[in-house]
Amino acid sequence: MGSEPHSLRTDAQQILTASLQAVQPDAAVRRALQDLSPSGGRILLVAAGKAAWQMARAALDCLGRVDEGIVITKYGHVRGELPGVTCYEAGHPVPDENSFAATARALALARSAGEGDTVLFLLSGGGSALFEQPRIPGAELQDITAQLLGCGADIVEMNTIRKRLSDVKGGRFALACAPAQVFSIVLSDIPGDPLDMIASGPACPDSSTCAEALAIAEKYRLRLSSRAAACLRQETPKQLTRVQTRITGSVRDLCAAAAAACRELGYQPVLLTDRLDCEAREAGRFLGAVARTHAGCGQALAFLAGGETVVHLTGRGLGGRNQELALAAAPALAGTNGAAVFSVGSDGTDGPTDAAGGYVDGDTLKSLTDRGWTVHAALADNDAYHALQAVGGLLFTGPTGTNVNDISVALVRG
Repeated sequence: MGSEPHSLRTDAQQILTASLQAVQPDAAVRRALQDLSPSGGRILLVAAGKAAWQMARAALDCLGRVDEGIVITKYGHVRGELPGVTCYEAGHPVPDENSFAATARALALARSAGEGDTVLFLLSGGGSALFEQPRIPGAELQDITAQLLGCGADIVEMNTIRKRLSDVKGGRFALACAPAQVFSIVLSDIPGDPLDMIASGPACPDSSTCAEALAIAEKYRLRLSSRAAACLRQETPKQLTRVQTRITGSVRDLCAAAAAACRELGYQPVLLTDRLDCEAREAGRFLGAVARTHAGCGQALAFLAGGETVVHLTGRGLGGRNQELALAAAPALAGTNGAAVFSVGSDGTDGPTDAAGGYVDGDTLKSLTDRGWTVHAALADNDAYHALQAVGGLLFTGPTGTNVNDISVALVRG
């Protein structure tokens, strides 16, 4: 017997909740701090990214106190005061004046560190926008970031450009901390965990080259001032000393947590990939097709894909990559009983919206049609948010305290 769509929705919500609880950074930060050996001087904390507040709180719980600290996170992600730490909220995915001002304070703190001091640097996804001191006018950096977001560049390409336009990315923050020791704990939000690309690698030697940055600028025909173009030709640090790094948490952990949650609900999980990297709508069509193929097969199956898709902005609507992915799956599921696709960002925000992602099932397409929507038109206008909102297909979590990429799931109930 196939389940009714509402029970699939309940399952999706339970899988989402259990998965996010399992990848909170607290335990991971505590494990990493077991390797910290302070030099005896001050301990200065700098945390940047969407999970910065949660990571900082976990570090304070473990250490008891720090001498001084700064947290820089996304608007709405500070959950209260932290002893000895000043918390700032700033812009994401495009940096704003609060990003620049907060980062300037973090740089001043880092530069005050002496040889016997330790800078505890807690980094999570979103740091590329939140943790920024531009080498070009802020307005131009915002424009270049918007260009990169809209042209379909992947996260590695984006960060190859952004780290050359910054005084903190590409290892330059670690240089600012010298001669202090830097102990960095990184919550990965990029498939494969390339350390120099997570939040553009502020405390990691840069493996990318000027030639690669210039090729990306040419590929996407980026509009650059002569000053920005000159920055792309200036090489980033290739060696750093007195820096220790621990990667803790990743999209692999999110996929494993989702698989365990699916199994608990009676689904047989199948991990398709933990390195999803393609157009959001293409991933949605694929997952919808997978669900359609297996609908009515007599087995309860869950097909999982973790990673980060991309969106080409062609319209003026509202949405995010997870919402686009879910909406694109709706036509393949139309009329099925017992099949659904949902996709969410683990940080709880998808694009410039208040939703974490989207959910569709066999009834979604008809509901959209009844309300005057077509999937094609909504995707062409990048308006997945309002389309899904019209049929109750948005998923909400609020800020989650973690950020380990996205998880997309196709559920089939026999």
